[in-house]
Amino acid sequence: MIGAIELGLIYGVMALGVYLTFRVLNFPDLTVDGSFTTGAATAAALITAGHNPVLATAAGAIVGVIAGAITGLLHTKGKIDGLLAGILTMIALWSINLRIMGTVKENSAVAANLPLLRAETLFTPLRDANLLGSWAGIAIIAVGVLVLKFLVDWFLTTNLGLAIQATGDNGPMIRSFGVSTDGTKILTLAISNGFVGLCGALVAQYQGFSDISMGVGLILVGLASVILGQAIFGQRFIWVATLAVIFGAVLYRLIIFYALRVGLDPNDMKLVTALLVVAALLLPRWGLLRKIPKLGKRGGSVVFETVPAAPKHADPDHGPAAAAAPGADASEAPARTSER
Repeated sequence: MIGAIELGLIYGVMALGVYLTFRVLNFPDLTVDGSFTTGAATAAALITAGHNPVLATAAGAIVGVIAGAITGLLHTKGKIDGLLAGILTMIALWSINLRIMGTVKENSAVAANLPLLRAETLFTPLRDANLLGSWAGIAIIAVGVLVLKFLVDWFLTTNLGLAIQATGDNGPMIRSFGVSTDGTKILTLAISNGFVGLCGALVAQYQGFSDISMGVGLILVGLASVILGQAIFGQRFIWVATLAVIFGAVLYRLIIFYALRVGLDPNDMKLVTALLVVAALLLPRWGLLRKIPKLGKRGGSVVFETVPAAPKHADPDHGPAAAAAPGADASEAPARTSER
C-alpha cells in the first residue's frame, strides 16, 4: 500500500497539469498521452548517457513544455480544433519518443524500452537509505509535490493566472480587456504538459524504466484523479481544488492497488479507470457523494460547490468571470465551479 501511495503522490504532479487544462482552461488536451512518455524517455536517455538525474528530470519537464506549446500553437495560430491539435501532437510524439530512447541504444535508431538498472536516479539516495517504501519516503515525496501545488496556487492568483482562469470562463470577455487569449492558452498548455513531462521523468526513475506505451490512456487517469478528488473534497477555492486533485491521484492508485489485491486482471485496469470516472461524474449528481463534503463542511474547511445564479445582464452560459477582471483581489479568487 505504501508503494501505491508513493506512486499516487508522484502522479499527483500529472494531475496538477491535467487540472490546469481540464478545469481552469476548459481545454480537452490529449497531448498528455504523448508528453508523459516524452518526459520519461528524455530523462531515461539522459540518465543512461551519464547525465545528472536532476538535469535529466528538468529536461523531461522542458520537453513537456515544448509539446504543450506546439499543441497551443496548432490550436491558436493554426486554427485547428483543440481536440484534434492534441491528438496530432500525441501521435507525432510516439515516433519522437522511439527516437529519443533509441539514441542510447547501440546499433538501433529506435527503442521501445529503456531500462535504468544500476543507474543513478533521483530516488537512488532514498532507496539506498531504505526510505523508499516507508512512511518517511512518503513524507519526502509529499513535500516535493506540495511545493509544486503551492506554486500552482500562487500562479493562479497572479494577474496572469486570473487571466488564464477568465480565458477558460469567458474568452470573448477577457479579450475585450485587451488580454491575448491565444497567449494564455499556449502558456497554460505549455505549463500543463511541463508538469506532465516532469511526472513522466519521475515515474521512469521510480519504476526503473521508460516504455513507449507507459503514457497510453494516461489522460483518463488524470481525469479520474481530478474528477474523483474534486467530487469528494470539493473545489471552492484554488488551494482546495489543487489539494483535491493530489488526493484524487493517491485515491486512484489505492483503488487500483486493492482491485489487483482482490484478484482482478491487470488488463482490466483501463476498464476500472473508466468506471471510476463514470462513477465520479454520476454519483455527485445523484446526491451520494454530496454527503461526504457535507460532513466536512461542519469543520469549515471543505464545502461542496454550488453555481451561483447569474445576474440578469450577464450571459447565462458563462461562469463568474468577474473574479478575473483587472484589479480583482487575487487572494480570494475562487476555483472553477461548474462540472464539465
